Amino acid sequence: MALNPYDLFDVRSLLSEEERAVQDAVARFTDERVRPIIGDAFDQGRFPKELVPEIAELGLLGSSLPEKYGCAGLNAVSYGLICQELERGDSGIRSFVSVQSSLCMYPIYAYGSEEQRQRWLPDMAAGKVIGCFGLTEPHGGSDPANMKTHARRDGDDWVINGSKMWITNGNLADIAIVWAQTDDGIQGFLIEKGTPGFTAQEIKHKMSLRASVTSALFFDNVRLPDSSRLPNVKGLKGPLGCLTQARYGITWGPIGAAIACLDEVLGYTKERILFDRPVAATQSAQIKMAEMARRITLAQLLSLQLGRLKDAGTMAPSQVSLAKWNNCRMAIDIARECRDLLGGAGITTEHAAIRHALNLESVITYEGTETVHQLVIGRELTGINAF
Repeated sequence: MALNPYDLFDVRSLLSEEERAVQDAVARFTDERVRPIIGDAFDQGRFPKELVPEIAELGLLGSSLPEKYGCAGLNAVSYGLICQELERGDSGIRSFVSVQSSLCMYPIYAYGSEEQRQRWLPDMAAGKVIGCFGLTEPHGGSDPANMKTHARRDGDDWVINGSKMWITNGNLADIAIVWAQTDDGIQGFLIEKGTPGFTAQEIKHKMSLRASVTSALFFDNVRLPDSSRLPNVKGLKGPLGCLTQARYGITWGPIGAAIACLDEVLGYTKERILFDRPVAATQSAQIKMAEMARRITLAQLLSLQLGRLKDAGTMAPSQVSLAKWNNCRMAIDIARECRDLLGGAGITTEHAAIRHALNLESVITYEGTETVHQLVIGRELTGINAF
């Protein structure tokens, strides 16, 4: 019996019935609604926000959070499969869902008050309220402890000054989860759109994540009541906990991008005739595509085991680092190799490989660069911090 070229080790057989149903539903959405429009959206530098109600209707926003807040209550593996299928369409679509779910809804659920959860989470799950996550600053993102944005207490209020950079969903967002240095350590604040002194400026001229909104956020004496502060966390534990959630989903997403590229190049090389035979009949092409399938298979197994550990409550952040490092590197290498196999045609967005390759330049950088994750594993092996 022929193997599935995109699942050579039949990883799907290890999924539960519910997990397979989630994957199938998101795959249909990606094939029917995302892929037909995403090339044009990338060309235009436009996030297809008309898809947000459908994404919400499928239960993809905050999918792992409890049903009492209007969420789907799915397990971690299901969330990973959501990320994989969405990124098979485009990293920008997966980034939107990842930010809304892992970086915005999760901290409200994990670190917020019950009043904050009840106020924000149901509308965020329904796509009525969009969030963004403000941690990275203009001087650099790999050292969040060196945060310049500051919140000072003024009576019963807080006054925030500073700026954030490279913020996905920034100009779309109705609410920003912003981390600021205080006299009592780093704390998180919920800042609503339209709050005096809070502005967002969209970043243009991007060659990556063009079908996604990326912004800079500015805070000029933004005054907030204490009820806007996330009360249940202080210090770097808060934002780093959010990043672990997001990085987990990112270990799955690039698998989808790599599968999309391999799928495209398999079809193309069978149809493309050079020197009286299909490109797919050459040893060099077959070796390249076999290498892609090998690396995709390893990434699938890595993320599935990571998801099982997460669902068991035993996942360590360093394990997420290893999977994020491996799977992003796998996907960007495959996207570039597929672009090469497509020849000159591969440089246009009529084909997916160049778009995925460009997007993955961001994905391999955000939520911890490849070097950062390598150093996390180095520290795990040696017990010595080399940062």
